[in-house]
Amino acid sequence: MGRARGHGARAEGPGRARLPLRRSLLGRLLAVSALVAACSVAATAWIAVQTTSGAIKQEQGQNLTADARIYDTLLEYAARNPTWDGVGATVRELARESGRRVALTTQSRQPLADSATAATAPALPPQASAVVDPLSVDTVLAARGTDGQRTAADRIDPRAVGPFRLSTADSTALRRTADAEVACLNRAGIASDVVVGASGRPRVQIVGNDPERALGTRCDLAALDTPTRSEQKALDALTALADACLKRQGREGVRLNNDLSWGDPVPVTVPGEPGAVAPRPVPSPRDAPAEQAEPSVEMPERTGENDRAIASCVGTARSEQLSSYVASPALLFIGDEGGATLPGFDLSPANTAKIAGAAALVLALTVGASVFAGTRLVRPLHALTGAAQRMRDGEQPASVPVSGDDEVGRLAAAFNDMSAHRARLEEQRKAMVSDVAHELRTPLSNIRGWLEAAQDGLADPDPAFVSSLLEEAVQLQHIIDDLQDLAAADAGVLRLHPEPVGIRELLSQVAAAHQARAENAGVALTVAVAATDPEPALRADPVRLRQAVGNLVSNAVRHTPEGGRVTLSAYASDASDGGGEGDDEGKACDGTVVIEVQDTGSGIPAEDLPHVFDRFWRAEKSRSRRTGGSGLGLAIVRKLVEAHDGAVEATSTEGEGSTFALRLPAGTEPSGPDGMTPVRRS
Repeated sequence: MGRARGHGARAEGPGRARLPLRRSLLGRLLAVSALVAACSVAATAWIAVQTTSGAIKQEQGQNLTADARIYDTLLEYAARNPTWDGVGATVRELARESGRRVALTTQSRQPLADSATAATAPALPPQASAVVDPLSVDTVLAARGTDGQRTAADRIDPRAVGPFRLSTADSTALRRTADAEVACLNRAGIASDVVVGASGRPRVQIVGNDPERALGTRCDLAALDTPTRSEQKALDALTALADACLKRQGREGVRLNNDLSWGDPVPVTVPGEPGAVAPRPVPSPRDAPAEQAEPSVEMPERTGENDRAIASCVGTARSEQLSSYVASPALLFIGDEGGATLPGFDLSPANTAKIAGAAALVLALTVGASVFAGTRLVRPLHALTGAAQRMRDGEQPASVPVSGDDEVGRLAAAFNDMSAHRARLEEQRKAMVSDVAHELRTPLSNIRGWLEAAQDGLADPDPAFVSSLLEEAVQLQHIIDDLQDLAAADAGVLRLHPEPVGIRELLSQVAAAHQARAENAGVALTVAVAATDPEPALRADPVRLRQAVGNLVSNAVRHTPEGGRVTLSAYASDASDGGGEGDDEGKACDGTVVIEVQDTGSGIPAEDLPHVFDRFWRAEKSRSRRTGGSGLGLAIVRKLVEAHDGAVEATSTEGEGSTFALRLPAGTEPSGPDGMTPVRRS
């Protein structure tokens, strides 16, 4: 019961507990995969946002430029035409040049013109791109004049001149005058050009930033400053409208200059004409036709409040005066053929949710794939861990499934090989214990039997009796010595005393020691090393080497029938060819020394040949003393040769005989300090 509880405690102990997820291979794999996925998603999103934002900004910049040009063209059309009739051709041309859809509607969204080519035009967006109104210009989209003097407060398009537009005759006459003045300035060394404004009035523009240079010449620039009859009439009408507005506010009237300013004369700028020329006096009533003569108007006091009121009334008067000369306000829609408006990019809640959903989906797929791959990866590792723990607890080792030829599969295959090897070693250990008990039991049983017989008076203690007991004791001592040698070799403490060894002499000594046994068995024992052959150089422990060769000779004599032959030979072999007889003395000093024991006995079956050096192995399974020894002799031979950094091998042909070869390094000492050599364990 106690043993069962102890085993159960081991089974439930910390060795069997599963690792927490944060320390397990699966947990680390998931963490790394999630981190890599998150970094990948973040990097990809950042690159995509940067690239997309740059492209969108570039496209939006291009679109805004094109849209401003479209707006300015339509604004000019509205400023020059009282209605939108005939604007369709302009709209289609703008759409063709920009590659966009351009549509105009009234403020009640009644279509005026549309560049859509589809049979059924897509619905227009609810929000218009701009309102085209020359009397209320969109200062963001409107193209500024070349003079750059129009302020944000002046929202009337400068191309809307209305009644200030000159007739062809007046424009031609003024142009002749302007050309004459330019020629005069050029003769005076002042570069100048003629510039025609929106109303058709020409003006002289001096090249450079110092227009006052023309004041010192004889050129009469004031000839271009006098307003024409139509311009004066329009200016008077505008003044009357402004005065009416001021009177409604209880303020005095005002006299407007040609540039629509009030007060003292300033450099002239006719409405609709950018840029200033030389100053000119305000025309007096006597300069005007008799029918237009009016009494002079006293200018109101110049105060900030009055100026603001006058500016407001002048603006209102201009809009009222120009309203019948320009087209009515219209809604402008700019987009693609599918009906979309300007492209945009914004992180609205919907777009943010889409981005977050896509990132979460990528992370979920990554984690799912990691879980699948990690589970397949750690499943065989769990199986290996369980099998190793069962082996530790003394349970019967079992193989684990090999899932493939990858690293984990090879690890599982190596574990299965190790488990099978451990099982074989365990079987060999059990067999060895049984064999040792059997080998020791036999001589001890014989000794006990003879002694009990002598005690009971059934046997006389004569010399034959004593000789029998001595033979059993020697056999027992021989087994114990063999076991001690094997134990020392297994522990790596087998003591060697290397010295130069004469191969011919050593083989002769071994042959002499076994000559009597060979003669009794009717076996010829010979040494096949001629005195004239060069003797291989060898440095080894002569006692241990004689023991190894003696075990081979004893084994060969035992298994060779009467009339057979056992031959001992030695030769030098080059290490590069792994065998063959040496041809010169040089090879004898450089390669390997081979000692062979060859017999003409019964041979060893091929299936038994790999086991001849195993402990307690015998070809005769009955373990009879007549056909075999203790089964430790060849195992001791292998350990002794390995202690000399050599190797032993056996070849045999059943029915013809066997050959055992010891291969020892020539002319070198065994490895290990102070005569101690580590022994490779089997």
